Amino acid sequence: MPSTSSVDIATGVHHEHPPDCPLAIHDLTVAYQRKPVIWDIELNIPEGKLVGVVGPNGAGKSTLIKACLDLIPSTSGWAHIYGEPYKKQRHLVGYVPQRESVDWDFPVSALDVVAMGTYRKLGWLRRVGKKEKVQALEALEKVGIAHLAKRQISQLSGGQQQRVFLARALVQDAKLYFMDEPFAAVDAATEQAIVTLLKELREQGKTCIVVHHDLATVSQYFDWLILLNMRVVAAGPTDEVFTQENLKKTYGGKLDLLDNAAVALRQR
Repeated sequence: MPSTSSVDIATGVHHEHPPDCPLAIHDLTVAYQRKPVIWDIELNIPEGKLVGVVGPNGAGKSTLIKACLDLIPSTSGWAHIYGEPYKKQRHLVGYVPQRESVDWDFPVSALDVVAMGTYRKLGWLRRVGKKEKVQALEALEKVGIAHLAKRQISQLSGGQQQRVFLARALVQDAKLYFMDEPFAAVDAATEQAIVTLLKELREQGKTCIVVHHDLATVSQYFDWLILLNMRVVAAGPTDEVFTQENLKKTYGGKLDLLDNAAVALRQR
């Protein structure tokens, strides 16, 4: 499928959903206590792209990801992974949740957490063996913390914990990755490690959908963009969508954010 042909830059609306699309979303609405959080989402995400999901606090960015993964119920519409519901395609999906949503006091090592990423291939009745532990250690090596493999996760820094979750996603060997604020509250070295990893995944033809909050780095990190504020304001290639006009529509004139965005736009 061509990566941009079905994208309506002005509205983000798609009228067809090809079965080979990594993520197709149709008429998706999620409401809490009858109050919509995301409304009438229509999207086709092209394959092999680093996709940023950007919008103000409360815009529904995390809700969108969770609805696609059946972690929360939708009020209407659907999301399909390569033409099928998530429950049929979960083996194709890797997920990195927000670090704050995890109980880091659970008594397991970094290696144990990463090895959990192999459960889907093993099945729940089989124990993690030597092969899976080697895969987990290789993933920790890739994110630069193999030397912390035996460390309890509660003893890791925030950046190290985030790297553990990235490593866990890696051993899943997915085709489509969802990452919810992976850059939040991490040090500069971890941020660069995440960027390097994302680019490697893209080179392998994987698709990564990343909730992101730093407008200044959008152009550097993502080649495809979803601007979201309950509805899709704009979606498409970053160099077409990441404009001052679209940002004003998305953020509603929050000047500090827009000033940062203006600097980012000038630096492109």
